[in-house]
Amino acid sequence: MIAVLRLGHRLSRDRRVSTHLALVARAFGASRMVLTCRDERLQSSIAGVCRAWGGSFSIEVEENWRGYLRRWNGVKVHLTMYGEHIDDRIEEIRSAGGDVLVVVGAEKVPAEVFELVDYNIAIGHQPHSEVAALAVFLDRYFEGRELHRDFGGRLRVVPMRRGKRVEER
Repeated sequence: MIAVLRLGHRLSRDRRVSTHLALVARAFGASRMVLTCRDERLQSSIAGVCRAWGGSFSIEVEENWRGYLRRWNGVKVHLTMYGEHIDDRIEEIRSAGGDVLVVVGAEKVPAEVFELVDYNIAIGHQPHSEVAALAVFLDRYFEGRELHRDFGGRLRVVPMRRGKRVEER
């Protein structure tokens, strides 16, 4: 099981990016996202996606992120451009087994996060989107298998060379 901890979700500023993080987390194989503050609109939006498109992804709220990190019983991975390159550690992370918590920041991440996690992982050592970093991490972790998952939803995209088609089951 993989969960994503979104540090520093600011309602007025980060809602769109946090929504995209949740969509990527769900589509790329995570089971849930944990926010550090309640956002009913975001939770409702993602619940609607799950009702229509399937899957059991959930959004939880944990205001005490430090305690949550300390209590996590599994591997803790912080995505940061300052960390070790993903290619140097992904096999080790995958082989550790058990649950994985992926920490993704919104604003400046407190320095203690770097110490509370097992791995500080960089997708690249350049400024980039946290949404892209999460997508790359999950894809590398699952080795592309997550892209073939059937979510069993009411709606399903019918793959086509041209055009677009969604069928209702």
